[in-house]
Amino acid sequence: MLVVSDTGPLRYLALIGHVDKLPLLYGAVPIPESVARELSHPNTPEAARALIAAPPVWLTVHAGAGSDPGLDILGAGERQAIRLAEQIQADLLLCDDLLARRSAAEHRLQVIGTLGVLRDAAKRGLLEIDLALDQLRTRTNFRAIDTLYNAVLKDVYGNTDAS
Repeated sequence: MLVVSDTGPLRYLALIGHVDKLPLLYGAVPIPESVARELSHPNTPEAARALIAAPPVWLTVHAGAGSDPGLDILGAGERQAIRLAEQIQADLLLCDDLLARRSAAEHRLQVIGTLGVLRDAAKRGLLEIDLALDQLRTRTNFRAIDTLYNAVLKDVYGNTDAS
């Protein structure tokens, strides 16, 4: 499976100690240069900066994929991630930003975010979903409505009584 990532999922997964699940789920994860720059920014948390300072073999940085005026409303990382995903015909784009997800869908890209990655990892037995979601809520500034968290739990556990 060919997967491109935007900054958000890499950042959040690094902060909660689950970025290592990406190659287990998807193999190599290419990112555009702008995402690498965002991850290395001085205001980025240390765990995310460490990821890009010494990237694992599965995380590859690609040159910018050109411009698309229709994506100008997005940040540089989101724009380039969408363009890279199109250019290399990725199967999936990892992205959390709602506007970027909508733009990616308009470009006919399949998209999942951090919660989707955690769900997939839990369903494969790679992590404990309750703990991972708690870490996401308490160790990061990731925000999602409770309905999304509950949908992940329901999908993993197969019922609505998960806690």
